[in-house]
Amino acid sequence: MEKMGIAMPESGMAASFEEARQIAVRIGYPVMVRPSFVLGGRGMEVVHDDQMLKQYVNAAVDLTPERPILIDRFLANAIEAEADALADGIDAFVPAVMEHIELAGIHSGDSACAIPPVTLNERHIKTIEEYTLRISRELKVCGVMNIQYAICEDKVYILEANPRASRTVPLVSKVCNVSMARIATQLMLGKKLADLGLKRKTIPHVGVKEVVLPFNMFPEVDPILGPEMRSTGEVLGMAPTFGLAYFKSQEAAQSPLPLEGTVFVSVTDDDKPSILETARKFQELGFRIKATGGTCAYLRQNGVKAEVSYKVHELQRPNIVDEIKSNEIQLIINTPIGKMGAHDDAYIRKAAIKYRIPYVTTTAAAHASVVGITEYRSGRAGVRSLQAYHRDIR
Repeated sequence: MEKMGIAMPESGMAASFEEARQIAVRIGYPVMVRPSFVLGGRGMEVVHDDQMLKQYVNAAVDLTPERPILIDRFLANAIEAEADALADGIDAFVPAVMEHIELAGIHSGDSACAIPPVTLNERHIKTIEEYTLRISRELKVCGVMNIQYAICEDKVYILEANPRASRTVPLVSKVCNVSMARIATQLMLGKKLADLGLKRKTIPHVGVKEVVLPFNMFPEVDPILGPEMRSTGEVLGMAPTFGLAYFKSQEAAQSPLPLEGTVFVSVTDDDKPSILETARKFQELGFRIKATGGTCAYLRQNGVKAEVSYKVHELQRPNIVDEIKSNEIQLIINTPIGKMGAHDDAYIRKAAIKYRIPYVTTTAAAHASVVGITEYRSGRAGVRSLQAYHRDIR
């Protein structure tokens, strides 16, 4: 990457806690830590201090110089993006860049994403396309490849490059009307991209990939998202706008968003500023808002009408679980406190699964939800054939 002038997060390898601590101090916390060889983000964790790092190293299995752990600088609040590309060893073609809805730190397989991107500017998109071309040439990739990027403080970083097909290939193919598998096969059989006449086109619609999570089959598992992949499937919602596409993707994932009722909000202190505008929009739509003590106080201080819901440990009835059981809550927004929290909110998320209440665990998904509900309620929702969407691509 240094040879090609492509930025990547600072990193290092360690075979002991002391080595790991030295790398973490040099890079600066938080860091992403993982075993040397993992699939699906297995064993990956965001570590915030020496104590968490020591716990991770102590729990690592067979940590040796031959099997070290990898440590990367964690790009906090970065926007992740992906590019599925067709390459012939000389040239590369990216039908559309994908923008993740969840911020960096969520495994790409568990993050919803928009095709084409919704908030990325043209400069960043062109940078991603240029980096993809450089990498494909350097690796001499022939066929299809996937590269993951992060945009942090107006700079594009590469996270990983995979010289293979990604799970998003069929989704990009459907949204962009490009038969990537067929074209990749032609390239591997000797054809060149120049022979196929591919060119970047304007996609006037939006496809939202949403993941299917298996937590309803594992009621005692906390349904939070993180570096480890947990999803077992994916769905696609397509519409003229991002909001409608997101709304449809939630229906397809069997977690339909409510059009009215009560929204329960309980978020960490770090997430309170970013949830405020979302709460205001829910209020404007006529939703009743209930929140736990700290979140409720914050919302009220900033002009949002909110009612208090009690956590179980507060020993007041009815509590939030009672309200979920009695179907008083239609949507749950609950960001995890983390392993060091004094009172774990996992029971709230588990109750949501048990009683089939839609829930989100990131502020980004909460914002996308209110945008989707707003656009659906505007009456612009409709059904179009895939062929009709493809006819509008220019």
